[in-house]
Amino acid sequence: MKKIAIKAENISKQYRLGEVGTGTISHDLNRFWSKIRGKEDPYLKIGEANDRTSKGSSDYVWSLRDINFEIEQGDAVGIIGRNGAGKSTLLKLLSKVTKPTTGSFKVNGRIASLLEVGTGFNPEMTGRENIYLNGAILGMRRAEITRKFDEIVDFSGVERYIDTPVKRYSSGMYVRLAFAVAAHLESEILIVDEVLAVGDAEFQKKCLGKMGDVSKGEGRTVLFVTHNMASVKSLCNKGIFLENGSKKFEGDIAQAVSLYLGGDVSGLHKKTFNSLEKEGVFKLNSISLQSKGLNENEPLFENVKIDLLTDIDFIVNDVENYHITYHLYNDIGEALFSFCDSSNNLLKKGNNRLCCIFPENFFQSGNYSLALFVIKDKKKSVFSEKDIITFTVVDGGRELGVYMGREPGYIKPKFEWLNLSAL
Repeated sequence: MKKIAIKAENISKQYRLGEVGTGTISHDLNRFWSKIRGKEDPYLKIGEANDRTSKGSSDYVWSLRDINFEIEQGDAVGIIGRNGAGKSTLLKLLSKVTKPTTGSFKVNGRIASLLEVGTGFNPEMTGRENIYLNGAILGMRRAEITRKFDEIVDFSGVERYIDTPVKRYSSGMYVRLAFAVAAHLESEILIVDEVLAVGDAEFQKKCLGKMGDVSKGEGRTVLFVTHNMASVKSLCNKGIFLENGSKKFEGDIAQAVSLYLGGDVSGLHKKTFNSLEKEGVFKLNSISLQSKGLNENEPLFENVKIDLLTDIDFIVNDVENYHITYHLYNDIGEALFSFCDSSNNLLKKGNNRLCCIFPENFFQSGNYSLALFVIKDKKKSVFSEKDIITFTVVDGGRELGVYMGREPGYIKPKFEWLNLSAL
């Protein structure tokens, strides 16, 4: 049985909008009077969800609300969500930069945090001095830090500047040294916010490799916040998806990423449109993916044929000059390929119900999205819509003795093979 590294119980964090402070004197007196009587803070009842896109009526917002989760020792957990979802707030609470409004954490082990460029660094001190300062803050003995010192400097790649005050470092040099310190000192839990985006591509790759080693090789726990879904899927085995301060999903990282990218783990693969049209050209009614014998609420299996149905009305007279093109994307937003109705005279004026058939065992299990294009004269796009529909393909099972797990890649084309020596 694995040991619990972090347990969050009813974690909430409330902030007051506007000027810094808790509010007026009357607010403070009300809080004080409620505390004397043993009652709840009255302003905990009036906060609103942290939706940055809408204007609310309250001066108080919940950056996080009733967050509960358990993270086991050795897990690599990706915390994902859109801007303002509460990711950085959660990490700051875990790192004890700020206190939760309600709830508590139970943490087994020391935490090393890298929340923003230069966290915990004294700009007037040299890189060498800051390594020892950070190590002391994390509870390391000087002998421990000295033992790791050369390894930290080598990893950071800033050896030439190690005796220079860090205020003269670039932001990339700052984050190089800060990550090297956090990753190499002997803490049981490593927390990394989106600071790796400051580093160059070579250093980002190096950092991801080190975090993988920390989690898989050394058995330490890693919490990773990023908007790079390729990185989070390659590094993490579990995910927590936050939205407007609430936890929407906790579990397998692939499902968490699917929800973040707008997918649906329930299996619904039909989208109806009421007003999606290009005036005078077409009106799109619906797009759906389905398999024979299954309804639209059931998942799509990899080992059966999948039909892509496009219901579209063409209004224009010269409809023969138009065609439909789709681009297929994987769950991290990479374009896999494009396909179109290249047959002449396939489209006609009025209603068209187009069916594109994907053969069985074409897709690997995973999450996908489609972009739709309406093309005129084979060169001009008159309409385009990315992520017009998302869908999930699940493992259909394989014959006993053949299954070896999910193969790499996203599609499984069947090519023709010949043995020329037998001909």
